[in-house]
Amino acid sequence: MTHISSEGTEIEIGPLPETSLSKVLASYKGNKIIIVVDENTHDLCLEYLITSFPALEKSEIILLPNGEENKVMEVCMQVWNAFSEYGFGRKDLVLNLGGGMVTDMGGFIASVFKRGMDFIHIPTSLLAMVDAAVGGKNGIDLGPHKNQLGTIVKAKNVFIDLAFLQTLPEKEFYNGYAEMLKYGLVYDVALFDELSKFKTEDDFNRHDIIEKCVQIKVDISDRDLFEKGERKLLNFGHTFGHAIEGYRLQTDPISHGHAVGIGMCAESYVSMKRGLLSQDEFHRLQALLVKTYPFLTFSADCIQEIISLMYNDKKNEGGKIFSVLLESIGKGIYHNELSEKEIRESLQHISLLAESLN
Repeated sequence: MTHISSEGTEIEIGPLPETSLSKVLASYKGNKIIIVVDENTHDLCLEYLITSFPALEKSEIILLPNGEENKVMEVCMQVWNAFSEYGFGRKDLVLNLGGGMVTDMGGFIASVFKRGMDFIHIPTSLLAMVDAAVGGKNGIDLGPHKNQLGTIVKAKNVFIDLAFLQTLPEKEFYNGYAEMLKYGLVYDVALFDELSKFKTEDDFNRHDIIEKCVQIKVDISDRDLFEKGERKLLNFGHTFGHAIEGYRLQTDPISHGHAVGIGMCAESYVSMKRGLLSQDEFHRLQALLVKTYPFLTFSADCIQEIISLMYNDKKNEGGKIFSVLLESIGKGIYHNELSEKEIRESLQHISLLAESLN
């Protein structure tokens, strides 16, 4: 069992029955407990949780529909209305059991209802374990714009049980892999070196690597909770990635990790073109990303629409697009203004790569 203390949150990594979850639930005796799940975790994870913890047998279950397209205000309104109908109060507890969508959305729902309910996360996907469930960001989408509405409120506890990884299809490991690579690329070259050796699903089921990723997220977010400076590093790949994901959400959706993987290549390309990142390191990084994620082609009209979406990115200031770039593998730099010319050239490079591989 690994314990990681983050300001305002206790994080435990290990088998769920061996964690302090029973004690946490006992502290809410006399209050209601609400379990938020999606269709996948309802079918694959909920029974294990309830049978392991008798205190949850009388919990109310809130079922969210699957898919990023449902991470919207309309669904939140339905849940808040259900909370009101059930008579939930500020002293009750919300338990979010699921992947990144459930932790993002469940945290947002709890942090807003009656000006804030306590909530805990039990992440079931690799992406949620290493990123979404840690650090206090909660949010939903606004049309094609990712995480435009949200709060920064930390979960009281996060319980990470790697047994839930057994419920995931193979593609979900690569969804989380992008966020793990991000930590290595902006912060820890040794972590990137280790991650670049991953070849099978079994490689992802490593307590030490997941712990390392969580610790990096905790260290950075504790120093800069509201993203005034250093925490912006954790947006590497996301300026391009969120816009690509938002664009594809309207036509042919791709996963968050897939979009961020392409976004990391695009932002590394800008870094290389500016003379920040060496060509050797860029080509090493690009080779890994191309091998891991299917690259996409973008028409001129598509590129212009992606640029338009990038103008709504949360990191922008003064109507200008800002991004994270790399000085080297393991060292990111934040708050870099991007020109439309650089963005266009980078996406054209991605397109040419995709065409050469097909």
